[in-house]
Amino acid sequence: MSEWWSYRPQDFLLFSPRAYWRLFELQNEALWPLHLPMLAVAAAILVLVLRRSSSYASAIPPLLAAIWLFVGWSFLWSRYAAINWAIDYVAPLFLLEAALLLIAGTAWGGLAFDRGGVPRGIGLLLAFLGVVAYPLLPAVFGRAWPEAEIFGLAPDPTAIATLGFLLAARGRLLGLLFPIPLLWLLFSAATLGTMGETQAWLPLLSVLLALAGLFRFAAVTSAPE
Repeated sequence: MSEWWSYRPQDFLLFSPRAYWRLFELQNEALWPLHLPMLAVAAAILVLVLRRSSSYASAIPPLLAAIWLFVGWSFLWSRYAAINWAIDYVAPLFLLEAALLLIAGTAWGGLAFDRGGVPRGIGLLLAFLGVVAYPLLPAVFGRAWPEAEIFGLAPDPTAIATLGFLLAARGRLLGLLFPIPLLWLLFSAATLGTMGETQAWLPLLSVLLALAGLFRFAAVTSAPE
């Protein structure tokens, strides 16, 4: 019997990289052409954030809540849990994030997406990464196009873009909305890294950028007048 220290992280994986990427292929096949309205919703949210519009900003939290609920059910619970037992414990967090978005979007004045400065700039960068760049990753990493990860259908781009939108927001309960997307991206980076996928640096980079935006915001708000 091999000694325990001879094991590598890859030895504890319950699925192959091919099985993992196949999940996205199945998701895309089953839900097409839902990709188009999901990307349209993301573009609409991005436009509202860019214009700092207050007229329809109240619609952003419930839209994001519905998307988190849908991704948690359609991908994590219905597909990913079949090959990874840990997802049974992770999927409820997507439901919790959806509930928190609804609460933060309505309680104590809700959320206003009009923040400026460095956090906003980082937020827009993350939103672009999640909505625009992520669907193009198969071409970058040499995978098939049907395995593309789409905002609203796959968890990583959904979490990254959500962090981006939130970094451009203000609200009394805003801080409650960051931990779950950050934790998911750390979990995803660890999974991809264990599989030996170069793409693992993207969710990790997103976490670092989001934390930089949060620290910058904290430094500004705590600075003396």
